[in-house]
Amino acid sequence: MHKISKEQISEEFKTIQDHICSELEAGDGKAKFHEDLWTREAGGGGRTRIIKNGNIISKGGVAFSAVHGPTPDKILKKLKLEQADFFATGVSIVIHPDNPMVPIIHMNIRYFEMSNGTYWFGGGIDLTPHYVDEEDAKFFHQQLKDTCDRYDSNCYEKYKKWADDYFYLPHREETRGIGGIFFDRLTATEEHSFEATFDFVKSLGYLFPKIYCYFMAKNAALPFTDEHKKWQALRRGRYVEFNLVWDAGTKFGLDTNGRTESILMSMPPQAEWEYMSIPEEQSDEAKTLSLLKKDIDWINY
Repeated sequence: MHKISKEQISEEFKTIQDHICSELEAGDGKAKFHEDLWTREAGGGGRTRIIKNGNIISKGGVAFSAVHGPTPDKILKKLKLEQADFFATGVSIVIHPDNPMVPIIHMNIRYFEMSNGTYWFGGGIDLTPHYVDEEDAKFFHQQLKDTCDRYDSNCYEKYKKWADDYFYLPHREETRGIGGIFFDRLTATEEHSFEATFDFVKSLGYLFPKIYCYFMAKNAALPFTDEHKKWQALRRGRYVEFNLVWDAGTKFGLDTNGRTESILMSMPPQAEWEYMSIPEEQSDEAKTLSLLKKDIDWINY
């Protein structure tokens, strides 16, 4: 087996959770995380940490879990796996800001292994601005590309395409935001050892607070109106639609009898749905909608 045990991976993910929480608290300057420790009846448990009513963060969660036990039939069928026990550990984050000029952000890094030797890493990070700012989009994607390049100079384009296809609302024909990167079922190869792949996954965890603290510091003091807040509520509604209808992580969690409160921590504090809401032509809202498309090269936009 690998030099790094599943227990070590789990401990490293806990350390990443600690780091992210302390950085976000410092960046917000007011709110503190509340920790909820929980156990899973079938095996394992986690630490769900929630932050709310901050200077900048309206509601957010940074969750760690490490669960194990017999693999549920639904998962075996969906992932086309042979019957065996499983172990899954990861860190999952969603942050909803108060100011509509600060983007929503999501990140997830995870490791899955089975008692028969099957294993893989997965993860992703994507940005959902209420208003798309091209410079912010460029900064975000450049940070991701730099991190990807240190692991594999060819993977950014592949993982970006994967994110564009994954974070997409087919029923709206729009992307959830400006994408990011997404990857799944990464295993050791001749080019990349198990350790190198784990290092890449960890590097995303440490990149997360750097990126989000940048956006908090840059955009949180920008002025906004009631109209901006109304638009934010509609965009949050789209976020809910994706998470409840299309997100594989939500489905996996619920299918494995996961902890519902932790799975649904990604929901915004308030959201709205307005019948036939179509923004005025040439408005900032219409511009944002026009940019919610796949395959935009944000770095060179």
